[in-house]
Amino acid sequence: MAFQRKKPDALGVKAPLPGFIAPALASATDRVPSGERWIHEIKFDGYRVQVHLANEAVKVFTRRGHDWTKRFKKVADDAWHIKASSAIIDGEIVVPATDGSTDFSVLQNELKGKSTKIVLVAFDLLYLNGRDIRKLPLFQRKA
Repeated sequence: MAFQRKKPDALGVKAPLPGFIAPALASATDRVPSGERWIHEIKFDGYRVQVHLANEAVKVFTRRGHDWTKRFKKVADDAWHIKASSAIIDGEIVVPATDGSTDFSVLQNELKGKSTKIVLVAFDLLYLNGRDIRKLPLFQRKA
């Protein structure tokens, strides 16, 4: 009996690039959960977005699915540095101060599409090189 090796799960599922994916939104809590199953992330004061890179195009969507590529032109331009043929990145757009803090009002002033100060803080990779990787554990997608 021959043994066939299964392809590693790390590849994800081969799939066409999906459209906008409704984001998983955090909820407020009075105390920090503990245990190995929790991942804690900093809440930045910015805009939640998805960056879609595919077919020689980059799109930046708000958390409600609105195309704000023109408003976040710098993030769209920076996405060309990603070494992938296709990707969907979930993150938050912020304007960091010199001390690392962020301020939503400063970000709002930068929305004319000409800002050089805005950056994307990526916190999840949903799709990569023709593969839907959302079913992989979050810690693997963050690696």
